[in-house]
Amino acid sequence: MHPNAATIQRFYRAFERLDPDTMAACYAENVAFDDPVFSLQGKRDTMGMWRMLCESVTRAGREAWSLQASDIAADATAGRAHWQASYRFGATGRLVHNRIDALFVFDAQGQIERHHDRFDFGAWAAQALGLPGRLLGWTPWLRRRVQAQAETGLRRFLAVRA
Repeated sequence: MHPNAATIQRFYRAFERLDPDTMAACYAENVAFDDPVFSLQGKRDTMGMWRMLCESVTRAGREAWSLQASDIAADATAGRAHWQASYRFGATGRLVHNRIDALFVFDAQGQIERHHDRFDFGAWAAQALGLPGRLLGWTPWLRRRVQAQAETGLRRFLAVRA
């Protein structure tokens, strides 16, 4: 296994344990992260998001939490993985099963400097938000609203921990 593939594996094993400190060790200081909800620059914001998510999962009920990573592959510069997470969405208490494809870019030291997660936002919204998500999950309006709420939540989370 390439050392960068081992880094991806370490990242997801830590996430499965809800261990953001080990996750953070996999990221470069200048990491950029994006997915359908977040677009973040730097380790502080990116790890703030993961810490916030780990705490939310713990508060909402760890019994509903599971994560499986598969199809992990990497070379000297890039990598990929597929992962699935099941959890109770804290804002609504609804159960979610999300399927995500991740792409990574590594720096010369083998740390993740770019992390891009792709998932079906409409499917996620239907599960997490119920009827409004089923009806409006495909719309740019709902996506922008969820992004704005997530950004506000992250800023509040980071302000308390600064």
